[in-house]
Amino acid sequence: MLEQETPNIASMPTLSSPGLLVMDVDSTLIDEEVIDELGAAAGVGEQIASVTARAMNGELDFREALRARVELLEGLPTSIFDEVYRRVHFTHGALDLIDALHGHGWKVGVVSGGFHEVVDRLAADAKLDYWIANRLEAVDGKLTGRVRGDIVTKDAKLESLRTWAAQMGIDMAQTVAVGDGANDLPMIHAAGLGVAFCAKPKVRAEAPNRLDERDLTKILDFLR
Repeated sequence: MLEQETPNIASMPTLSSPGLLVMDVDSTLIDEEVIDELGAAAGVGEQIASVTARAMNGELDFREALRARVELLEGLPTSIFDEVYRRVHFTHGALDLIDALHGHGWKVGVVSGGFHEVVDRLAADAKLDYWIANRLEAVDGKLTGRVRGDIVTKDAKLESLRTWAAQMGIDMAQTVAVGDGANDLPMIHAAGLGVAFCAKPKVRAEAPNRLDERDLTKILDFLR
């Protein structure tokens, strides 16, 4: 069910004009949390999953929480990404949503606190137009426990939404942002339609719209 605090369908983005949808990856585009899958492979799954849940609910600084979790992955072979990629699943309706939007001249991007090593493959499978994620450092085929470059934070997610909309030459009113974690809230509030998707309690409480059914095609109901 999709709940809307201010039911004004006329003000929503519309499929009649080109637009942009940006979504989170873990627990949104896909059912799983990649960092948790990596943690399970490293034998520290419960420890990492606990930190993930607290970070997504806004209880921890995301940047520091990510670094702490990545440190626990030190020594994993980079071949682990092949295994994790085979274990993740697109959320029900994700590919249908993307195809439908492309059919109306829209573009679709993802902004992920996860990792390019998996997100790049998902982006190719889903035929995404834009994507950003973190990169893990590796030496001699093993993870070092460090992140390469800048970490994708809530500010980076918001900036990506704005930058891609500007590149398309569309107004922010023609954008949609979908996510489940606290670091998705800035882009959810900035978009023409922002949706908390099967989200953590803090996100459900603060987002203007909520979808509690794991079917991403329901987003289309607001874009007719």
